[in-house]
Amino acid sequence: MDSLEVELDRARALSVADLADAIESIGFECTRCGACCKAADPVDGDGDREPHTATVFPDEVRQLRASEAARDREYDWRDVARPMPYGLAETDDGDLAGETFEWAIQTDDCGDCTFYTESDDGTGACTVHEDRPLVCRTYPFSVATPDAGGLGTTEPMGGVVERAGAVRAHECEGLGRDITREEAEELAHALKERAVRELEEAIRVRDNYEPTDAPGVVVHDSEGQKRPDGTPLDGSS
Repeated sequence: MDSLEVELDRARALSVADLADAIESIGFECTRCGACCKAADPVDGDGDREPHTATVFPDEVRQLRASEAARDREYDWRDVARPMPYGLAETDDGDLAGETFEWAIQTDDCGDCTFYTESDDGTGACTVHEDRPLVCRTYPFSVATPDAGGLGTTEPMGGVVERAGAVRAHECEGLGRDITREEAEELAHALKERAVRELEEAIRVRDNYEPTDAPGVVVHDSEGQKRPDGTPLDGSS
């Protein structure tokens, strides 16, 4: 498998024009159905809904805490983000413990994104739309370059239903709708930025990683080891 540095070079070399061509050929218009912001129903119809899971970078957490929506209330780290559940296990006391390597946008008691709101007619909206993370800005698309080793942005909720060049389209009722060239290029720029950022984050996580036997949950991100409230594990500020 190619190194993360090689994949990063490939991500930086992605053509925005080619990405825009692919997005334009697939087509997309947000219908504000809210499916990408809400917990997913179980595949077989039984069991609990799967909580919404969307990766958010540490600086995006801080941006969300300083967003316009935060002017009405003081967001702390855990209002905005939670440790990515992968790698964590429930203890005998019912608490979570273990190490994970990403942050996810916080969810409400229903498993929906904490920033999602819905009107009486079912139309969805994002209360931090102008400050939403890259994974939200680029939905329902992700990047996977052909014959390029492991290069690819993390996949959002929903399976891949269409591919065009380096672009993957995930389940979304807005696919196949007309999109302007300007909108396609805006999405393409965000997709490339996300591909680059994810690899930069992965490299920093790898370089900063230190095994720990600290109790509870530890999140290894690009800035070091942190507790679920975003504070450094070593207690420094």
